[in-house]
Amino acid sequence: MATNARFAVSQILRNKDDTVEEDDEPKKKSREDWRKAKELEEARKAGTAPAAVDETGKDINPHIPQYISSAPWYYGTAGPTLKHQRPQEDREGQFTKLETYYNKGVSSSAATKYRKGACENCGAMTHVKKDCLERPRKIGAKFSNAGIAPDEFGQPDLNLSYDGKRDRWNGYDPAQHKAIIEEYQKVEEAKRELRAKRLEQDPTATEEDELEGEDEDKYVDEVDMPGTKVDSKQRITVRNLRIREDTAKYLRNLDINSAYYDPKTRSMRDNPIPEAAESEYAGENFVRFTGDTRSHATAQLFAWEAHSKGLDVHLLAEPTKLQMLQRQYEEKKDQFKTQVKQSVLDKYGGEEHLKAPPRELLLAQSEVFVQYNRDGTRAGAAEKQLAKSKYEEDVLINNHTSIWGSFWREGQWGYKCCHSFIKMSYCVGEAGKSVVLDVPDTQKLALKHEKKAEKSEKSSSSSDSSSDSSSSDSERDTRTKTEKKSKKKKNKKKAKKKKKKELKKGKREEDKLKKALEMEERKQKHADYLLSVDERKRPYNSMLQVKEPTEEEMEAYMMKRRRDEDPMSQFM
Repeated sequence: MATNARFAVSQILRNKDDTVEEDDEPKKKSREDWRKAKELEEARKAGTAPAAVDETGKDINPHIPQYISSAPWYYGTAGPTLKHQRPQEDREGQFTKLETYYNKGVSSSAATKYRKGACENCGAMTHVKKDCLERPRKIGAKFSNAGIAPDEFGQPDLNLSYDGKRDRWNGYDPAQHKAIIEEYQKVEEAKRELRAKRLEQDPTATEEDELEGEDEDKYVDEVDMPGTKVDSKQRITVRNLRIREDTAKYLRNLDINSAYYDPKTRSMRDNPIPEAAESEYAGENFVRFTGDTRSHATAQLFAWEAHSKGLDVHLLAEPTKLQMLQRQYEEKKDQFKTQVKQSVLDKYGGEEHLKAPPRELLLAQSEVFVQYNRDGTRAGAAEKQLAKSKYEEDVLINNHTSIWGSFWREGQWGYKCCHSFIKMSYCVGEAGKSVVLDVPDTQKLALKHEKKAEKSEKSSSSSDSSSDSSSSDSERDTRTKTEKKSKKKKNKKKAKKKKKKELKKGKREEDKLKKALEMEERKQKHADYLLSVDERKRPYNSMLQVKEPTEEEMEAYMMKRRRDEDPMSQFM
């Protein structure tokens, strides 16, 4: 570690003023001096040379880098030191000591006479009349000299360090522990007295009989929890691993779609081989939902329901009481159900229908596919049959062998067994296919009747016109001439009216466009004015009515808008 003496500028100038010689300036190190310093540093690091010593006499580690060991020039050190890296006394916070803490349960005594400088209202020395929080008295304590309030106790202003704020024993009085020791001593003395009384009553009693229930928690540390191995001396819990000879859970079924194995908790909840009738391992859920676990769960639910209805029952505190209550409840519930059922049967009858065998046995068939082995046992669990729909299916009525909608022809639905298009009709069988009864369509019949009526009207009008044709030929020639002249006049008048209307429309549109252009110019001028005015003086636009612009306003905007990208806009 290179230790170069670094002096402050003021110290160098002071030394220069004190000395008379001009050559007393700090000289540059020569190459030989640098080499010696480097050799000394390497020797110190190797341990052959003694380490550098600071001003307090402590050795400085030679492996400390130079940027840490070298003090700044303004620190004013004459030799090697690490004082600048240590906490500075002037900047270090003055924390309170461990002995001082907030006082608890302080009781201050009240004075009997008024003291000089105390509060004139209540007589306490800790505040003035202006800061008194008591009710203003009619005659203050200064003049009445009675009812003087005790002095308020001011807690000390503590400046705790980081550790002091988090110290759980800060402010603890060790004298408080004496009360606990005294309490235990009293208990021990009472036990001794009881033991002496027992020995007086029964001298043959041994010490083991006396100490039977004395300390129930004496051997708690020696008891192991299920699935763990606890060492009471080391206080280390070790989880039991699987015995190496046992088959691992994840190796029981190598199918990817089989039961999921959680490697973190080493658990497989589902059965890995559900097809097997008997297996060594049926999953962890099998254990959960077998045995007394279900009865325990039902008992817990019953306890919660009973507690919500006002009964003071607990599963762990009073298990026998809960069991008796649950048994009584189940008996009463079954009895009530049978009474209701019997009353309904007595009133309406139909008890013989309840004694009928199941539907599968009556029909001697079902849609459930079950596979059996050669010895007659079931090969696997029966698959669950999902319901096709919520409606009844394949319900055959009126001697039909097929359902309604099984046959379709020319836009009509019917029965396939008899080709009948009438719903809820009686099935005739194959004979009905030869004689098909079509369903009369009311709309088609109404259309046919309307067409017939139109045809009859047309035929009657044509017959009338043929009879009068001969008499009206002469009259037609005269009428045609006058009609042609009147038509020409009418056409001319219509054309003139159309021209006038078009001219009026054009004028109106021009007037509207002129008005829109004027309005657009006004808006642009107003916008320029608002941009030139200070922002704080601009008016609000909250009262403006928002309307959809008309075609004329849009055209005026397109004509008047500024096109900065147009190169010819500067010449306009």
